[in-house]
Amino acid sequence: MKSDSEILREAVRHALRLGADVAGTIPAAMLKNCPSAEADGNQGSVRDDGTYIILGLFHDPATPEMDHWEEGRGTPGDRQLGAIGRSIAGWLNETHGITAELIPYQLDDGGIYLKDAAVIAGIGIMGRNNLVLVPGFGPRIRFRAVWANIESNPPAPVDLTNPCPECPGYCISTCPMGAFETGTYSRQRCMQRMNADKKRAREIIDHCRACELACP
Repeated sequence: MKSDSEILREAVRHALRLGADVAGTIPAAMLKNCPSAEADGNQGSVRDDGTYIILGLFHDPATPEMDHWEEGRGTPGDRQLGAIGRSIAGWLNETHGITAELIPYQLDDGGIYLKDAAVIAGIGIMGRNNLVLVPGFGPRIRFRAVWANIESNPPAPVDLTNPCPECPGYCISTCPMGAFETGTYSRQRCMQRMNADKKRAREIIDHCRACELACP
């Protein structure tokens, strides 16, 4: 009989075979008081048992349509990640009898702080542009998560050198909203742009990715 850790390692490999570019795991309890939750005054996870399997998908700048948002449908990239996540959940149940489910993307719907989860899971580090910098992919990774009723050990610390101190700040200078003018990222200013985009009378919305695409 396979151990929980063996099953989770197999789940990560399965996710990569299904098309995820990166994947990792984190005990659900580790997210309850994650940095973003403490900053926002929210609970980082409604669960304190089981494991989150974090899935990441590369959004190549050459295929911008992966990020095009549609009302009621989200983005093609997120739909692809969702399909991978549902496949992983089904595989865990059918192969190992483990209850699992794809976690909603939005925090208000029962989602988690995905960027915090990716960093704690050792997938990447937070960059100056408030995006997760992933080796080999930079900040161009989108995340989703699957919760599984299986216990896991805290991930080992990963030594990832932060490249931002050597960068002249391309993300700061290119931001059309001045979201970095105070020296730290302003989510409010960034959301002003996103909310304005959604108010336009268009079926498909191409959200701003200036800080992401400027990052070397």
